[in-house]
Amino acid sequence: MVAPGALRVVRCGGSGLRGARAVFSADSKYLLCASGDFVKVLSVNTEETLRLLCGHADLVTGIRLNPHNHMQLYSSSLDGTIKLWDFMDGIPIKTFTVGHKLLALYTLASAEDSVFVVIPKKGERDTFQLVSVKLTKGTGQDLEGKELSVVLDGVGASTKQIAFGREGAYVVSVKDVHLQVYFFEKKLLNRFSLSTVKTKGDNRFSCVVCHPREDCIATGHADGKIRLWRNFHHRKAYTYSALHWHHDIVMDLAYSVEGTRLLSGGVESVLVQWHNESSCQKDFLPRLGSPIEYISMSSDGVLCCTLHTDNRITIINSNLRFSRSIQGLIKSRDVKTGLVVDPRTKALVLNGEPGHLQFYSLQSDQQLFSLDIVQRQYIHQAGLKQSDLVKVAFSARGTWLATVEESEEVTDPELQLKLWFYSEETQSFALNTRINTPHDNHITDMCFRDMDELGDDSLILVTTGRDCVFKVWVMVEDSDPEAHHNVSWSCDFIGSYHNYQATNCCFSEDGSLLAVSFEETVTVWDSLTWDLKCTFCHPPGNIRNICFGRLTCSKYLIGATDYGFLCCWNLLTCALEWSAHLNIVILQPDPLSEHIAAVSWLSKESSLFVFKPSEPRPIYIQRNLCKEKILLAAFVPRDEPEMISSEKYLWLRNSQLFFLTDTQELMTLSTKSLEERLTPSSKQLAVEESLPVTPFSVLLGKHRRQQAQEDIDLGKPVVHNKQEQASPAVKELLHTPAHVLPSASFLCTIFINSLLISKENKSAEEVADEVEMESEKAEDESDEEDVTAMEQEDTSHVELLGEITCKLSKSQEKELRKIRKMDYSWISAF
Repeated sequence: MVAPGALRVVRCGGSGLRGARAVFSADSKYLLCASGDFVKVLSVNTEETLRLLCGHADLVTGIRLNPHNHMQLYSSSLDGTIKLWDFMDGIPIKTFTVGHKLLALYTLASAEDSVFVVIPKKGERDTFQLVSVKLTKGTGQDLEGKELSVVLDGVGASTKQIAFGREGAYVVSVKDVHLQVYFFEKKLLNRFSLSTVKTKGDNRFSCVVCHPREDCIATGHADGKIRLWRNFHHRKAYTYSALHWHHDIVMDLAYSVEGTRLLSGGVESVLVQWHNESSCQKDFLPRLGSPIEYISMSSDGVLCCTLHTDNRITIINSNLRFSRSIQGLIKSRDVKTGLVVDPRTKALVLNGEPGHLQFYSLQSDQQLFSLDIVQRQYIHQAGLKQSDLVKVAFSARGTWLATVEESEEVTDPELQLKLWFYSEETQSFALNTRINTPHDNHITDMCFRDMDELGDDSLILVTTGRDCVFKVWVMVEDSDPEAHHNVSWSCDFIGSYHNYQATNCCFSEDGSLLAVSFEETVTVWDSLTWDLKCTFCHPPGNIRNICFGRLTCSKYLIGATDYGFLCCWNLLTCALEWSAHLNIVILQPDPLSEHIAAVSWLSKESSLFVFKPSEPRPIYIQRNLCKEKILLAAFVPRDEPEMISSEKYLWLRNSQLFFLTDTQELMTLSTKSLEERLTPSSKQLAVEESLPVTPFSVLLGKHRRQQAQEDIDLGKPVVHNKQEQASPAVKELLHTPAHVLPSASFLCTIFINSLLISKENKSAEEVADEVEMESEKAEDESDEEDVTAMEQEDTSHVELLGEITCKLSKSQEKELRKIRKMDYSWISAF
């Protein structure tokens, strides 16, 4: 357990969405999918993440709806547990500990108290078996699921290689060229094998699915064929027919609810729909972007979804028309650009598809958009040398983007430097300048001069290369009348130092100084005259990273060497301030504070050190940050400063630190749980979608909006009950399911006390009381006139529906005013 308010490392995105088949809810409003070690509940209509089901300690390998309660979900994981969730409330109901790694999960309506899982066979490597797990009943939340019974031996580890037949009468398993069918009632096992000699190509099984209404088995193969098996009750009298369209492996199959349509997908990125199991009747949905990994159907047959290898979900209508797409973080082969933050959207920018730049939203865990940088068709062929994106830099306002692309040639690379300008009209980046061969060798680093207040006239771009020079690029007016842009970029200055390779560069916070590292030496240049001011060196070892201090620490320059030293130099005294023996692989300054985060890698362990350059002692140390190696890191500014109670974690107040591991999992440090870090709009959406739409609810909502608008038009003050919103008792009572709450008598006192508003928080009521007291003085002065006027009124004007209203005396009216002055505002909370 983590103490409240403690800093923890949490996985916040980037996890693969294709660990298991996605599942639609019974009403097809929600889509549930495995993502790393948690389960996401997505809205089909808005594509937003509504819930994060957290609790597993390892990769989630299977998710299935409870066949006896469609509001509940089973999930299995490599941590050896099966969890039963109330996925709408986002809470675990039961946890069953099996004790083995669970590789796949299946549920049957006929099996009331058991589920089926795939586990490794004890004592044998790469051998798996399908077992039935009896889910014990008990009052506690953590239960044992040790009662296992083996159903099939020698099954495949993938969830696509096992399928249950019509009404759960039999189970089918495929592996290599062998097919097994086990009948539960007869306890009969039939085995079939495909010949590897007579057939041409690779006919190994890749996936299997069973017809929902008939005794028919559809299998996909590595050679692109689909075989339909019938009469498999007999070992020798079985038959099969073949459907063939795919040119490569069939990656998944799915039947429609009625079984009249069969869907197939593969590496062609095309969804094929076969009608009535005929090769002549088929439809296609092409250009889905990437190979199809899984296909899932909704229970009503209206929707289907495909999970792709690029971490994307595509939702498709029953008429094979594209509906929606949910794009997660694309896992590139190699993130050469590093983690860069877009100043406009605060999105993470890094390599996406080959030749593309992806803008990834941290709030929604989805891709905002993808920018084609290389603008060439990528050819999927091994060994072919193609251009790829290697460097990215943004200007301070995000209006300019610089990219570097180069071919994979080692000796003579083809280099291009491109400058992109952000257009407000098109809401996208447009190419402004293309520079061929900006350096004679690979470009190692580049950066803009960040000077917001001076505008675009002060923009300077610096690039460093292995050709032993750094170049300064500035904007100039374009004199070409046929040019599409008013400005372009050209080289203004070329600098070098003793013919050493230039490796890193960065500007100081005010932009007056430029630091460029040349192997073992750091040089500091004046950004106006380009004069060399001073040099720093800390041998042995080349400089790996450099950065300037910020705010009160702007007089310091930090550098890390590949020999295992972290150095801090004072720019005023031109001397070494302090050094530490650390193998720093990442050096990331916070743009909004003086803090710098350094990640070291030693003995297969990543450690985090947060420090100020003015103090050699770290502010925060986190050993063994995560199991994977951390490759990249970035500080992302927060929209609003975080409320952090502990002084130890104040360095996270203005910015949040994100890490990217070698498995391309995105991690962060946070004092909040994943559920608390959902955006308020997502929480509100989850509440609204869980409410039934009735005529009364529509009428009530319309009435409330009209009443609120009338109050605003009349100038009535709107008093917000902040105490009620901030009360943890009210929040817990409203958001906790009823079946886990204590008795109402226990909660009554706590609930009533939480609704009472303290005296100091009633400034709005006190103002209203003062206004009422002043009006009462005026009423007292005119009491006698009012009584005289009331006595002179005709009684016929006082009649209402046959009744006569009673006239109040002066003493009674005073008593009524006293009652009005009493505070009844606590009743409004009900």
